[in-house]
Amino acid sequence: MFEMSIKESKTRNSFPVGLVVSPSLKPMVKAYYTAARLADDIADAQNVSAKIKKQQITEIRKAFANYGEVSSYPAVSALGQMFAKENLDGSLYLDLLEAFERDIAARPIRIWEELLDYCRYSAAPVGRFMMAAYNENYSTYIPAENLCIILQLLDDLGDIKDDLSLLKRCYIPQDMLKKYDVKISDLGLSYTTAEAEKMLKEFLDKIRAMNKDVQHLPKLIKNFRLRFEVCIILSLTNSMLKKYGKVDILQYQPRLNFYDWAKSLVYGLLKSLFLKH
Repeated sequence: MFEMSIKESKTRNSFPVGLVVSPSLKPMVKAYYTAARLADDIADAQNVSAKIKKQQITEIRKAFANYGEVSSYPAVSALGQMFAKENLDGSLYLDLLEAFERDIAARPIRIWEELLDYCRYSAAPVGRFMMAAYNENYSTYIPAENLCIILQLLDDLGDIKDDLSLLKRCYIPQDMLKKYDVKISDLGLSYTTAEAEKMLKEFLDKIRAMNKDVQHLPKLIKNFRLRFEVCIILSLTNSMLKKYGKVDILQYQPRLNFYDWAKSLVYGLLKSLFLKH
């Protein structure tokens, strides 16, 4: 949920997770973001061997678990200490490291289900973390996870060309590429071929189907600030889905504009008040 997911999108369509976070939670939310970005930057570092990256991720795991010891990653140790104090499940952070290790391994994603499984480590933990931080009911966890997965998938669409050129990664499943006879190199073009357009439409349709299943999340959330934030994110997500459906994604990257933000803020506030528990 941080900037569409914990992974920083090159598209800069940042989603406002943490914008209205309760003051008492701000230090931990900031620490979580900082520790996650630190590990993500390691996975995305260029001109660094996979072996060294894996060693650094292993050191981060140790810093989180052994937060009372001196570490090369004090920000991660600080997060580990906060998690222990609040009795939060370590998987809320450690699952992210699994996703970064998969990025380092750079194994191709074969089918849609494998992409979703990757997202359950790269994005879903953020949703669980936010719900756990606010001590929300477990019934919020799955829809919160799925909302973060949707944001990650939108991020993947927006960053197709950058991921290919900078990181040599492709998050489009191989079976979809094969189904539409699309080569990975086609995704680096300045325009979308007819075959690629059909493939990306199916990708978007899958996201839209998932999006319908998370619209009830605000009804489950008790905390007003969190409910307000989720309503804003849902509105912005709907706006982005509409924008993606109207443009050539490889030629033009949609952006959230002032109207999108204003509409989402008003919608979020009204819906949050209407759903008052």
